[in-house]
Amino acid sequence: MVAPLSAWPWEHLGIFKYILYGPLAAKAWYSWMYEDNILKDLWCIHILLICTLRGFIHQLWSSYNNMFFLTRNRWIKQQGVDFKQIDDEWDWDNFIILQAMLASMASLIFPSLNTLPLWNLKGFIASLLLHVTISEPLYYWAHRFFHKPYLFNHYHSLHHSSPVPHPFTAGHATPLEHLVLCTVIGIPLTGSILMGYGSTAMIYGHVLVFDFFRCLGHSNAEVVPHEVFNKLPLLRYHSLHHTEMETNFCLFMPLFDALGSTLNTKSLELHKKITSNSGKNGRVPDFVFLAHVVDIMSAMHTPFALRSFASTPFRMRMFLLPFWPLTFIIMLVMWGWSKTFLFSFYNLRCRLHQTWVVPRFGFQYFLPFATKGINKHIEEAILRADRLGVKVISLAALNKNEALNGGGTLFVNKHPELKVRVVHGNTLTAAVILNEFSKDVKEVFLTGATSKLGRATALYLCRKRVRVLMLTSSTERFQKILKEAPVDCQNYLVQVTKHQAAQNCKTWIVGKWITPWEQSWAPSGTHFHQFVVPPILPIRRDCTYGDLAAMRLPPDVEGLGSCEYTMERGVVHACHAGGVVHQLEGWSHHEVGAIDVDRIDLVWEAALKHGLKPVSSVNN
Repeated sequence: MVAPLSAWPWEHLGIFKYILYGPLAAKAWYSWMYEDNILKDLWCIHILLICTLRGFIHQLWSSYNNMFFLTRNRWIKQQGVDFKQIDDEWDWDNFIILQAMLASMASLIFPSLNTLPLWNLKGFIASLLLHVTISEPLYYWAHRFFHKPYLFNHYHSLHHSSPVPHPFTAGHATPLEHLVLCTVIGIPLTGSILMGYGSTAMIYGHVLVFDFFRCLGHSNAEVVPHEVFNKLPLLRYHSLHHTEMETNFCLFMPLFDALGSTLNTKSLELHKKITSNSGKNGRVPDFVFLAHVVDIMSAMHTPFALRSFASTPFRMRMFLLPFWPLTFIIMLVMWGWSKTFLFSFYNLRCRLHQTWVVPRFGFQYFLPFATKGINKHIEEAILRADRLGVKVISLAALNKNEALNGGGTLFVNKHPELKVRVVHGNTLTAAVILNEFSKDVKEVFLTGATSKLGRATALYLCRKRVRVLMLTSSTERFQKILKEAPVDCQNYLVQVTKHQAAQNCKTWIVGKWITPWEQSWAPSGTHFHQFVVPPILPIRRDCTYGDLAAMRLPPDVEGLGSCEYTMERGVVHACHAGGVVHQLEGWSHHEVGAIDVDRIDLVWEAALKHGLKPVSSVNN
């Protein structure tokens, strides 16, 4: 049987729970439009505004917490927030809805609240004193009581189910706990008002400052220097409670923990260790995936923008359109001043894997005057990885463009002493594409046929006695690839110059973007495999389309909480997976330039051996 007040009554409403704000909004709108005395229902606007500001404070703290490039050396817990924790904390803002309802009831019962003055300094002083003398000890004892077996198992364990502290963890609790918290917040406010010192500014200030410090206390990154903490210990204190649960029960003040013999003596020591050595605490990654931004809309698909959005595969969402101009301005700022930065990380078998991002967008890679700067960013990232002791760095998508840097050969040739292995990951990309084919395929049509992946695909398939129609207008490039094929297999490679040549071929491999008109030449029932960025438009209802080559990470991956562009949870692009395999295998060679066709099967078998799995790529 479910314990009373252990579940939210609107938990099954999903996003529709925000309809609960509807009566407040409707009342405010009605007063504004149809009543002479607009100020009569001003309390509705105040409640809605306070709720908005509270959500904004939590979101700002979440953004800061997920800016790993700023916080990586100040982490309290080194593991990342995974998908399970994100899902568990998805409705972290339920308490704001609850307190909005209670505030609405109070405003209706006590209409005098609507006539409070804007400012009264005595109210701030009174609320502070009431918090220190009543709210803090009340919360301390209530919190300790919630750690008793029955209350902990039925209520408080939900809050402690989050393994990594995060600002949203502050709101992740049961209704009963938040009702107690409402009392803690309400006593100073009620007391100040009853004393005649209440004011609108005091209500705003008390509630928002309370939330600010709650978020600070649940942040996984130390913010306050230890010198300040020594003088004002209320600024950072609560996070250790989530590791050693029988200590540090107070909200912001360790006084009552000291009096109750529950003060964790490690708090000061841990805080000093983290903040005083913030430049030395960062763990060196074993593997780095060097990515880049795709476009302006996908730039918002980041954990430090919206954590929940980043934890699902990217797709266009209309609510993000108003933020497009701001993101465009940020793009311009990044173009002028930004450096390569840490974006995300996860752990795999005690090895730290990180994703770094080159601050460039997809379209910039095709601007001739921008290529030098992009290569400089990539080179600096490789050299930085080398200095740190990173074992493998894998180049994503356009960062390994043949025209840009020869698939990474530019950097390897320029710096022959590199200890970090530079990997383009295309060998595994080719393996993923080739292992999607059914064994009965006898003919394929290949666009982008003379590209790095196109060449490897053609040479591999012709060895398997599969006829490859290679779309290219360059006879010279075709002949060069043809000469690489075994003599007895060369007749399986056929140069074609028009899409019409494939009108009877039901297996297309798209390595160069094709238009809807060009797709129209494919016969009904065709499957489009693809390794082109961006993917082609799936316009043919009588055909099927493959996703970009990808693999699912092993199930023992830890701390993964963001999706890689359009990929499903736990799935990464094949070039990312290729770098992972390179690192797990401990291979000592660089994987740059042309793909070694003889290694395609070897890399595929190594990927499967380490627990990486192919992803079904057929979408109807």
